Amino acid sequence: MSTKFRPLHDRVVVKRTEGDEKTAGGIIIPDTAKEKPIEGKVIAAGPGAVSEEGKVRPLDVKEGDRVLFSKYSGTDVKIDGEELLIMRESDILGVIE
Repeated sequence: MSTKFRPLHDRVVVKRTEGDEKTAGGIIIPDTAKEKPIEGKVIAAGPGAVSEEGKVRPLDVKEGDRVLFSKYSGTDVKIDGEELLIMRESDILGVIE
């Protein structure tokens, strides 16, 4: 990502990982029939959520983490021709280690 984009508060920028092009039987899946992957890599993360006391709670995810998220979470955006997702940390289900 050549343009600097800094998410605010508890938001993270995620790049989806590419899904399988073929089924187990070798049938090629066209783009129109593919489901969007629910796995991705964190490209950027905000500083954290601000509590009612005004303190910043750091995020549990960091740049480079592989994460799982729900199917319809986040907002699809295009930055420098790259399709990305911006979502809240709470939309992330877990980190793949």
